[in-house]
Amino acid sequence: MAYRSGTYVAFHAEGTSDPTESDMKYYRLVEAWKNNENLEIKFINSHDKANAVRDTSLRRTLEDSLLERLRNSKNLLLIIGETTKNDQDWIPFEISRAVDDYKLPLIVAYTGYRYLFPQHYHPVNFRSLWPSSLARRIDDNSARVIHIPFRKEPVAAAINQFGVNGQVPNTSLDYYISNAYSNWNLFNPLFDRT
Repeated sequence: MAYRSGTYVAFHAEGTSDPTESDMKYYRLVEAWKNNENLEIKFINSHDKANAVRDTSLRRTLEDSLLERLRNSKNLLLIIGETTKNDQDWIPFEISRAVDDYKLPLIVAYTGYRYLFPQHYHPVNFRSLWPSSLARRIDDNSARVIHIPFRKEPVAAAINQFGVNGQVPNTSLDYYISNAYSNWNLFNPLFDRT
């Protein structure tokens, strides 16, 4: 069994290698956070640990490479934007294998939000953004998921907190409470009202 220490980052590339036209820009931002020595977000990127393959590689070669990366991962960070639910190819593959085969906890990070918790944005309110493969595993509670905004502080906290070798979210609809967002300076109860 491989030592599972990496974080697998999944995002909808929309069939393009141009980061300005897809959620690849968020993946690049995660990489920038990780590589910035002045920021306190450190993790092993599972994509850096496996052999690179070209977009023109055969599907089976791509699948094998992704599976190797998933096998070496402790969690999966799924970046959800407006078009993620439209991916009928790689996102469903990554979610199903991560949850069903490798029992990885999922960190679902929604772009465009400062905080997520029941008083404001409960995870079920984002159902319209979920790919069907994620919705199915949330509905049957087979996935262990923490729902967070795509912000540096909650991403770093979730990556460090949740992993297959340790703590996992209790349910498929877990979230951080308002105090966590206050500590990260993402929520001020005096100004941010329901």
